[in-house]
Amino acid sequence: MKTKADIIMQTMNILFWIIFIGLCIKTGALLVSFFLSLFSSPESASDLYIGYDLLTIFGLDTYQYVLIASFILILTGLKAYIAYLVIKISIKFDLKNPFSLRTANLIQKISKIAVFTGLLAMIASRYCDWLFKRFEIAERIDLGGSETLFFAGILFIIGHVFKRGVELQSENELTI
Repeated sequence: MKTKADIIMQTMNILFWIIFIGLCIKTGALLVSFFLSLFSSPESASDLYIGYDLLTIFGLDTYQYVLIASFILILTGLKAYIAYLVIKISIKFDLKNPFSLRTANLIQKISKIAVFTGLLAMIASRYCDWLFKRFEIAERIDLGGSETLFFAGILFIIGHVFKRGVELQSENELTI
Protein backbone atom coordinates (compact mmCIF):
# COMPACT_ATOMS: atom_id res chain seq x y z
CA MET A 1 0.00 0.00 0.00
CA LYS A 2 1.31 3.40 -0.96
CA THR A 3 1.50 6.12 1.63
CA LYS A 4 0.65 9.76 1.09
CA ALA A 5 4.36 10.57 0.96
CA ASP A 6 4.93 7.98 -1.80
CA ILE A 7 2.09 9.45 -3.86
CA ILE A 8 3.44 12.97 -3.35
CA MET A 9 6.94 11.87 -4.40
CA GLN A 10 5.57 10.22 -7.56
CA THR A 11 3.58 13.34 -8.37
CA MET A 12 6.64 15.52 -7.81
CA ASN A 13 8.69 13.23 -10.04
CA ILE A 14 6.12 13.63 -12.83
CA LEU A 15 6.15 17.42 -12.37
CA PHE A 16 9.96 17.47 -12.50
CA TRP A 17 9.86 15.54 -15.78
CA ILE A 18 7.30 17.96 -17.21
CA ILE A 19 9.46 20.94 -16.21
CA PHE A 20 12.59 19.31 -17.63
CA ILE A 21 10.91 18.49 -20.95
CA GLY A 22 9.46 22.01 -21.12
CA LEU A 23 12.87 23.58 -20.54
CA CYS A 24 14.44 21.32 -23.17
CA ILE A 25 11.75 22.32 -25.67
CA LYS A 26 12.25 25.98 -24.77
CA THR A 27 16.02 25.69 -25.24
CA GLY A 28 15.58 23.86 -28.55
CA ALA A 29 13.04 26.39 -29.83
CA LEU A 30 15.34 29.26 -28.86
CA LEU A 31 18.23 27.58 -30.63
CA VAL A 32 16.21 27.02 -33.81
CA SER A 33 14.81 30.56 -33.86
CA PHE A 34 18.28 31.95 -33.16
CA PHE A 35 19.80 30.12 -36.12
CA LEU A 36 16.83 31.04 -38.31
CA SER A 37 17.34 34.69 -37.45
CA LEU A 38 21.04 34.49 -38.27
CA PHE A 39 20.97 32.49 -41.49
CA SER A 40 17.48 32.72 -42.92
CA SER A 41 15.13 35.42 -41.71
CA PRO A 42 16.42 38.32 -39.60
CA GLU A 43 12.80 39.25 -38.83
CA SER A 44 12.56 36.20 -36.57
CA ALA A 45 14.85 38.09 -34.16
CA SER A 46 11.79 40.14 -33.27
CA ASP A 47 10.34 37.18 -31.34
CA LEU A 48 12.82 34.61 -30.09
CA TYR A 49 10.16 32.14 -28.97
CA ILE A 50 9.67 33.67 -25.52
CA GLY A 51 8.91 37.23 -26.50
CA TYR A 52 12.37 38.79 -26.53
CA ASP A 53 12.44 41.39 -29.27
CA LEU A 54 16.07 41.62 -30.32
CA LEU A 55 15.45 42.80 -33.89
CA THR A 56 16.68 46.32 -33.11
CA ILE A 57 19.95 44.98 -31.70
CA PHE A 58 20.28 42.60 -34.65
CA GLY A 59 19.92 45.54 -37.04
CA LEU A 60 22.44 47.69 -35.17
CA ASP A 61 25.13 45.15 -34.30
CA THR A 62 25.00 41.44 -35.16
CA TYR A 63 27.81 40.62 -32.73
CA GLN A 64 25.84 42.09 -29.81
CA TYR A 65 22.76 40.18 -30.94
CA VAL A 66 24.69 36.89 -30.98
CA LEU A 67 26.10 37.64 -27.53
CA ILE A 68 22.70 38.39 -25.97
CA ALA A 69 21.04 35.41 -27.66
CA SER A 70 23.91 33.19 -26.48
CA PHE A 71 23.40 34.38 -22.90
CA ILE A 72 19.70 33.52 -23.14
CA LEU A 73 20.44 30.10 -24.67
CA ILE A 74 23.09 29.20 -22.11
CA LEU A 75 20.89 30.25 -19.19
CA THR A 76 17.93 28.26 -20.47
CA GLY A 77 20.19 25.24 -21.02
CA LEU A 78 21.59 25.52 -17.49
CA LYS A 79 18.07 25.63 -16.07
CA ALA A 80 17.24 22.46 -18.02
CA TYR A 81 20.38 20.81 -16.62
CA ILE A 82 19.36 21.77 -13.08
CA ALA A 83 15.95 20.20 -13.73
CA TYR A 84 17.70 17.04 -14.95
CA LEU A 85 19.73 16.84 -11.74
CA VAL A 86 16.55 17.27 -9.68
CA ILE A 87 15.06 14.34 -11.60
CA LYS A 88 18.13 12.26 -10.74
CA ILE A 89 17.49 13.04 -7.06
CA SER A 90 13.78 12.29 -7.21
CA ILE A 91 14.22 8.95 -8.99
CA LYS A 92 16.50 7.45 -6.33
CA PHE A 93 15.15 9.30 -3.29
CA ASP A 94 14.20 6.92 -0.49
CA LEU A 95 11.86 8.27 2.19
CA LYS A 96 12.87 5.52 4.62
CA ASN A 97 16.55 6.44 4.32
CA PRO A 98 16.52 10.04 3.02
CA PHE A 99 20.08 11.05 3.83
CA SER A 100 22.44 9.54 1.29
CA LEU A 101 25.79 10.78 0.12
CA ARG A 102 24.58 10.66 -3.48
CA THR A 103 21.64 12.95 -2.73
CA ALA A 104 23.79 15.34 -0.70
CA ASN A 105 26.35 15.53 -3.50
CA LEU A 106 23.66 16.15 -6.13
CA ILE A 107 22.15 18.94 -4.02
CA GLN A 108 25.59 20.50 -3.64
CA LYS A 109 26.15 20.23 -7.40
CA ILE A 110 22.77 21.84 -8.12
CA SER A 111 23.57 24.70 -5.74
CA LYS A 112 26.93 25.33 -7.46
CA ILE A 113 25.35 25.31 -10.91
CA ALA A 114 22.55 27.57 -9.64
CA VAL A 115 25.12 30.06 -8.27
CA PHE A 116 26.90 30.07 -11.63
CA THR A 117 23.57 30.45 -13.46
CA GLY A 118 22.48 33.29 -11.18
CA LEU A 119 25.76 35.16 -11.55
CA LEU A 120 25.70 34.69 -15.32
CA ALA A 121 22.09 35.90 -15.45
CA MET A 122 22.96 39.00 -13.41
CA ILE A 123 25.95 39.75 -15.65
CA ALA A 124 23.83 39.22 -18.77
CA SER A 125 21.03 41.45 -17.44
CA ARG A 126 23.46 44.24 -16.57
CA TYR A 127 25.11 43.90 -19.95
CA CYS A 128 21.72 44.12 -21.68
CA ASP A 129 20.84 47.20 -19.62
CA TRP A 130 24.12 48.87 -20.59
CA LEU A 131 23.74 47.89 -24.25
CA PHE A 132 20.15 49.05 -24.49
CA LYS A 133 21.08 52.40 -22.93
CA ARG A 134 23.96 52.71 -25.38
CA PHE A 135 21.67 52.14 -28.38
CA GLU A 136 18.78 54.01 -26.70
CA ILE A 137 16.39 51.04 -26.73
CA ALA A 138 13.54 51.15 -24.24
CA GLU A 139 13.17 47.38 -23.81
CA ARG A 140 14.52 45.75 -20.66
CA ILE A 141 15.58 42.12 -20.29
CA ASP A 142 15.58 40.58 -16.83
CA LEU A 143 16.98 37.08 -16.83
CA GLY A 144 16.17 36.30 -13.19
CA GLY A 145 19.65 36.41 -11.69
CA SER A 146 18.66 37.46 -8.18
CA GLU A 147 15.96 34.79 -7.93
CA THR A 148 18.39 32.12 -9.07
CA LEU A 149 21.00 33.26 -6.54
CA PHE A 150 18.36 33.13 -3.78
CA PHE A 151 17.46 29.60 -4.93
CA ALA A 152 21.16 28.65 -4.89
CA GLY A 153 21.56 29.95 -1.34
CA ILE A 154 18.65 27.86 -0.12
CA LEU A 155 20.04 24.80 -1.89
CA PHE A 156 23.48 25.42 -0.40
CA ILE A 157 21.98 25.32 3.09
CA ILE A 158 19.89 22.23 2.29
CA GLY A 159 23.00 20.55 0.88
CA HIS A 160 24.87 21.11 4.13
CA VAL A 161 21.91 19.81 6.11
CA PHE A 162 21.94 16.67 3.98
CA LYS A 163 25.70 16.25 4.45
CA ARG A 164 25.20 16.48 8.20
CA GLY A 165 22.24 14.09 7.96
CA VAL A 166 24.47 11.56 6.18
CA GLU A 167 27.03 11.86 8.99
CA LEU A 168 24.39 11.42 11.70
CA GLN A 169 22.77 8.53 9.85
CA SER A 170 26.08 6.69 9.48
CA GLU A 171 26.89 7.31 13.17
CA ASN A 172 23.47 5.98 14.09
CA GLU A 173 24.03 2.82 12.00
CA LEU A 174 27.38 2.26 13.71
CA THR A 175 25.92 2.54 17.23
CA ILE A 176 23.09 0.08 16.63
